[in-house]
Amino acid sequence: MNFFANLFPKKPGTGSVAKDRLKLVLINDRANCSPQIMEMIKNDIINVISKYMEIDEGELDIQITETQSENSDMSVPMLYANIPIKNMRKIQNRT
Repeated sequence: MNFFANLFPKKPGTGSVAKDRLKLVLINDRANCSPQIMEMIKNDIINVISKYMEIDEGELDIQITETQSENSDMSVPMLYANIPIKNMRKIQNRT
């Protein structure tokens, strides 16, 4: 019986998915970060990193999440970036 449970894992329920989406909306709201600002941040990160490495922009994931503060028990917004690197670029030494 356990074999079939591992073979066919349960999908998260719609309530769970809705809860996760609401958390992301609230986190973005607390960080005062509009979708336009997030898109500008994403474009800036892509431009800077692309100078040094070839990245997979289709698989790029940048979002604001929440983490515990080191100094208190409060949660604080955190910028999370998952950027798949295809290749490093050769940089000419500028002297």
